[in-house]
Amino acid sequence: MSLFLRAATLADAPAVADVYLSSRATFLAYAPLAHSEADIRLWIESKLIPDASVTVAQVGGEVVGFVATAIDGPLLWLDQLYVRPDSVGLGLGSKLLEHALAGVTQPVRLYTFQANAGARRFYERYGFKPVEFSDGQSNEEKCPDVLYERAEHPA
Repeated sequence: MSLFLRAATLADAPAVADVYLSSRATFLAYAPLAHSEADIRLWIESKLIPDASVTVAQVGGEVVGFVATAIDGPLLWLDQLYVRPDSVGLGLGSKLLEHALAGVTQPVRLYTFQANAGARRFYERYGFKPVEFSDGQSNEEKCPDVLYERAEHPA
């Protein structure tokens, strides 16, 4: 497998949206999308890629995953990390997360759904600890979630 990580461009928006939508449908069916597919595609093209730091994972020239981060004050937020369902289990999520965390010394936070046991195990392997559980009323899907944080790391 020849993996290539690179910064996303606007031309990647359709492929990023495909990864997001297929991954959500496969792994997060319990958390229905709060927006239409067309709105999600528009959001990825007009907000996510231009406003966040988005890295895509390519295998054989195809986008098979992506990670999006954003800085908010002293925190780095891991906003999105998705891998195409047919590419799960190949270590792509780990490579994307390691890339996003490379050289980061400040605390890193992320949300995931409480029911997403696979994601929770994944993030915990990388030193993330649950710091707050909610009933989901503050997220768009209205599904119970958990806030994770990886504390500051020395340079």
